[in-house]
Amino acid sequence: MKTPSFRLDGRHALVTGGSRGIGQAAVMALAEAGAHVVVAARNKSEINEVCARVRSLGGHATPWVVDVTNSVAVRDGIAQHGPFQILVNNAGMNRPTLLTEMNDGDLDDVLNLNVKAAFYVAREVVRGLLEAGLPGSLINISSQMGHVGGFRRTVYCATKHAIEGMTKALAWEVGAAGIRVNTICPTFIETDMTRGMLQDLAFRDSVLSRIALGRVGQPRDLMGAVVFLASDASAMVTGSALMVDGGWTAV
Repeated sequence: MKTPSFRLDGRHALVTGGSRGIGQAAVMALAEAGAHVVVAARNKSEINEVCARVRSLGGHATPWVVDVTNSVAVRDGIAQHGPFQILVNNAGMNRPTLLTEMNDGDLDDVLNLNVKAAFYVAREVVRGLLEAGLPGSLINISSQMGHVGGFRRTVYCATKHAIEGMTKALAWEVGAAGIRVNTICPTFIETDMTRGMLQDLAFRDSVLSRIALGRVGQPRDLMGAVVFLASDASAMVTGSALMVDGGWTAV
């Protein structure tokens, strides 16, 4: 027997929220493995910078400026750039607060990006794959909070539990077409979104007390997981959650 390849040469990939943090790490990992990556986000200059970095390393990347909460823009853009054999559905946000103190605007923003936009993107990627008769791998970036609860994270947890449910159901809908659907569930990863929270020493200490490995994650800690789920090395993995949480959910 021969180990299935982790290479992604010739495959077309889409990463949403690809200009920063986990998304940027996913872009770099997929490109290094040989995929042609479309980098989707709202900030044109940041996307172009990521694409330039990929190209400087000999990879292939194309920028796509888009607001993924706009279903029409998602539909038209994926029709133009796709079909995509790999999706990293990464765009997301969090506004930590008590449920009783969260206003309607913040509630809508978190639900629209974390849930509805993820549905929009997955829907159009699947449509493109089915029309082209291609297999594929959809990777939804979830969270450890899709499996547990967290203080001041009622709405965020609700959105990530929704992504876990969508992933399991969609895996059954499209499995017969050779399309796999999984989640990656990180612990706290040090990015622009979390850096301010983690600078609070009391909060950081409380986080570290829940991580068996004794450190917060870095974007690079997700790169291997992304390549694994995107590649033939995970050919029998679908409807699953890959925990990259340092042991948070192990107790």
